[in-house]
Amino acid sequence: MPHGGPGRNMVAMPSVSLDTQIGPLTIDSHAGEIWRLRWCDAPEGAQTPELSEARRQLAAYFDGKLTEFDLPLSVRGSDFQRDVCDAMLAIPFGETRTYGDLSADLGAPAQAIGGACGGNPIPVIIPCHRILGTASLGGFSGLGGIETKVWLLRHEGAAGLLI
Repeated sequence: MPHGGPGRNMVAMPSVSLDTQIGPLTIDSHAGEIWRLRWCDAPEGAQTPELSEARRQLAAYFDGKLTEFDLPLSVRGSDFQRDVCDAMLAIPFGETRTYGDLSADLGAPAQAIGGACGGNPIPVIIPCHRILGTASLGGFSGLGGIETKVWLLRHEGAAGLLI
């Protein structure tokens, strides 16, 4: 978020953008950590080492050359939101889990897990697309909705269940 008010100099938030097969993405950082990924092509802010690395890793992921991100992340939200994001980060590339699996692991209702997945502030990097319903694909809050989720699962070779 820009800092300052009327009559003050506006300072751009550190951010970088890149075009991908699922649309333009913008990555935001604060205090040396990635805290948000958005579907938009925003004007770039101040450049930082973690943003340069995030752009490099995302480009490699979309080129099929990277299967695991190694970035400093800061999930803003409740302890529960962070726990769900940690559980999603533990799912390997090309694999999926269900909302029910995470529900059992975390001792929380599957609907709460779904809400936390939908509130994931750093999609793709924190792979909420790897979470499925028991009898359906579940949802996806990113641009393109379920079509984007299907693209990501196919990209990772986890789409055998979709064919």
